[in-house]
Amino acid sequence: MDKPAADGQLPLLLLGLTIVSGLVDAVSYLGLGHVFVANMTGNVVFLGFVAGGAADISAVLSLVAIAAFMLGALAASRLAGNPSRPPGRLLAIASCVQTIIVAGALLVSLASFGVRADISAHALVLLLAFAMGLQTATARRLGVPDLTTTVLTLAVTGLAADGAHPNTGRRLVAIVAMFVGAFVGAVLMFRVSMSAALAAAVVLLGLNAIASYRWSSSTAAVDRAS
Repeated sequence: MDKPAADGQLPLLLLGLTIVSGLVDAVSYLGLGHVFVANMTGNVVFLGFVAGGAADISAVLSLVAIAAFMLGALAASRLAGNPSRPPGRLLAIASCVQTIIVAGALLVSLASFGVRADISAHALVLLLAFAMGLQTATARRLGVPDLTTTVLTLAVTGLAADGAHPNTGRRLVAIVAMFVGAFVGAVLMFRVSMSAALAAAVVLLGLNAIASYRWSSSTAAVDRAS
């Protein structure tokens, strides 16, 4: 990836989270109704549709997603309160918390038999949007250019507007990562189950947390040695 010396393993780790974003938005949009848990722009647009008379969109689900996303972002700001914490360690902690939350969503999906569909949907949206708010705010704190993990609008704009740019490859890979996550999520949703898609997200997040911790530990060891 671009600027490896400056960013270390962060670009690869954030690309893993970008895949997770595609996965969970596939779950929410295809399985829970017209709602996103990672893309808040879409939810604001949906609210506008409802205000304009759309009857097949749940304003409540969009509002739950936005509120939970903001709470997740607030939680991330608390995790990042120590300015001396290495980036890899911050990402490891955030990914670990996120793994636990998405695992909770997986358990809800597995235990939702006999539960009213709207109650289950609201619980899943709340958990997943909180996890994605935590992820987005953490990525924002890390500040790796063109890797927000949840939004591609600026990456697509940059490809067209900036011409030859040092981050062109990074932008393209981020777009592909989101596509892959959405594709895998859709395939699992349609051919297996929602729980399978959430399980894939849990596995990716767990691997990301482990990789982040190992990278931060190796970086700390090098710093002590020098």
